Amino acid sequence: MKHLLSIEDLSRDEIEEILDTAVSMHEVQHRDIKKLPTLRGRTIINFFFEDSTRTRSSFELAGKWLSADTINLTGKGTSISKGESLRDTVMTIDAMGVDMMIIRHMASGAPAQIAQWTKCSIVNAGDGTHEHPSQALLDAYTMRNRLGDLEGKHVAMVGDLTHSRVFRSNLLCLRKLGAEVTLVAPPTLLPSGMGPWAQAEDVTVSHDLDAVLPTVDAVMMLRVQRERMSGGFFPTAREYAVTYGLTKERLRLLPDHAVICHPGPMNRGLEISGDAADAAQSLVLDQVSAGVAVRMSILYHLLSGEGTSA
Repeated sequence: MKHLLSIEDLSRDEIEEILDTAVSMHEVQHRDIKKLPTLRGRTIINFFFEDSTRTRSSFELAGKWLSADTINLTGKGTSISKGESLRDTVMTIDAMGVDMMIIRHMASGAPAQIAQWTKCSIVNAGDGTHEHPSQALLDAYTMRNRLGDLEGKHVAMVGDLTHSRVFRSNLLCLRKLGAEVTLVAPPTLLPSGMGPWAQAEDVTVSHDLDAVLPTVDAVMMLRVQRERMSGGFFPTAREYAVTYGLTKERLRLLPDHAVICHPGPMNRGLEISGDAADAAQSLVLDQVSAGVAVRMSILYHLLSGEGTSA
């Protein structure tokens, strides 16, 4: 495996191998000295064209805890701000002999295109409204830790599906791991081209959150991405929260064993209430913790010369 561009490129065995490796990587976070020599001498560039807290920080920590040399770049801090093309910029960095570039870009497909221009490994850290594969892997890892094998588990994904790259990667990942997925959103926030997904036996679509919650093993609330919205996708924030938000009252509808996930950042009071975000069954901070371990596993499998092949 040289690149991680899409969950679609991974088999179930490859996904499970990454998750299994992350278990041992997770133990590093509890050590006094958080350091493994695994990637000593490797150089990783975190190249983020969009703002990020969790993804960028966790990739940086993952690289450093594996002893790689990590460098952070943004679009504003490179020659792109002077008019240089993306192609020339990434090829220039590649010519310096780096081993990996972790790319977040506002354009869907940018990491895949960069992988064709460069010789180093490329990791897609989120591209437009396309995919966010490392987020889906850490979400699956977090749910698996609490629920066990995800085969046959029922997961509801709720909210702004149209603008969510997390939704697309999670749907692919969960289905490959054998989970059943229900997509819950107002009609205006369902992506176009839902036909193939809606016809699959393991995927259902609903507009009634209250009817779905009592049947789930996990519910994933997705952020309302107002910065990507150019029109009126719902009348008011209050109406959205009342109809599709995970409110304090809706917590009572969840089975006792069910867990709550949110990839962050959260709009408290919109798609998720403070009571839900901080509830005992909430895995929000577990997801953050898992993010470092899973991304360590990804770097290991891409750069160590071991693991799966693709």
